[in-house]
Amino acid sequence: MNYDTEAIRRDFPILERKVYGKPLVYFDNAATSQTPRQVIDEINRMYTQEKANVHRGVHCLSQEATASQEATRERVRGFINADSVEEVIFTSGATESLNLVASSYGQLLEDGDEIILSIMEHHSNIVPWQLLQSRKKVKIKVIPIDAEGRLDLDAYRGLFTDRTRIVSVCHASNVLGTVNPIKEMAEYAHSRGAVFCVDGAQGVPHAKVDVQDLGADFYAFSSHKMYGPCGVGVLYGRRELLEKMPPYQGGGEMIGHVSFSGTTWAELPYKFEAGTPDFVDISALKKAIDYIESIGMDRIAAHEHDLLVYATEKMQAIPGVHIYGTAPDKCALISFLIGNAHHYDTGILLDRMGIAVRTGHHCAQPLMESLGIEGTVRASFAMYNTLHEVDEFIAALTRVAAMLS
Repeated sequence: MNYDTEAIRRDFPILERKVYGKPLVYFDNAATSQTPRQVIDEINRMYTQEKANVHRGVHCLSQEATASQEATRERVRGFINADSVEEVIFTSGATESLNLVASSYGQLLEDGDEIILSIMEHHSNIVPWQLLQSRKKVKIKVIPIDAEGRLDLDAYRGLFTDRTRIVSVCHASNVLGTVNPIKEMAEYAHSRGAVFCVDGAQGVPHAKVDVQDLGADFYAFSSHKMYGPCGVGVLYGRRELLEKMPPYQGGGEMIGHVSFSGTTWAELPYKFEAGTPDFVDISALKKAIDYIESIGMDRIAAHEHDLLVYATEKMQAIPGVHIYGTAPDKCALISFLIGNAHHYDTGILLDRMGIAVRTGHHCAQPLMESLGIEGTVRASFAMYNTLHEVDEFIAALTRVAAMLS
């Protein structure tokens, strides 16, 4: 079965627009992916046909909106192979999901307990643990990387002590593209009695994720990076852990009974879903999953890998271009610099040529410091990108490299 990129592109209205008079080449997918008509249509349907607060009303619209939201919960459960819908918690994004784990599971930690992170983590998987550290005397340890951008697994194993309580690492680096050996790392963490948490923001969009096979105790991801709406995220948590954890926020929906003499909590997953959820965009997330699975995650991954290999080979031939992250197993992104040119200058010039890339530290300043740089330019690919777009990018990058040399 042929991979029909042009048919896919027709489902994404924004790809038809021009930037500075040139066809848009959108290579900033690691920051946020674009949204197909099928998802947009569902958002419109919800606002025009089913907008009513969920779980709160006996009337028809409320019941329909509730059914739409809960259908997404079941859709997500199947998509990541969670054991039950009670293990699927809706949040505002991967950032909130990770904050929930650090804040709530973190309350179960004691002074002297240890947390293992990696040098390649996004700030959203560093700062919440530092906030916990400001409240409790816990210790954070950091896994280093090798010259190719892979985690040093010998160093990882050497960080464990009898006080290690949780490991929290990214599935894939949003800077280096490195796909980490999550299953192997989780197995070792479990053998040492630690819980394993995964920032899956760069994992779910690019490969099939089975949380049970990976051995993840927690897995966080965002809708907007997987062709869905903004403002919606998911936290998968193993049920026995979620049941031990105190609520993350208080308010409506997450309660069993409220009185001034004491309050009880709702059952999972609602214990962690205080207030009115973004039920419109949650409902639309299932359409994004439908869209991904209609094409096939394996086929998407193969297409993105072809783009990655092709672009990498072409970029390596451009004088002055240096690529950061050369691990054999990478997701579809490339971070680079041109000689001593500032990443911002490169990004601005590419933008004027119709090429949208990301510049900066990518919310990974500790990693940048370890690499001895301030930031990079990042080109990241998605299911709708084409080899022709890569050629346009390479032509533009070649011009920019000559201008900045």
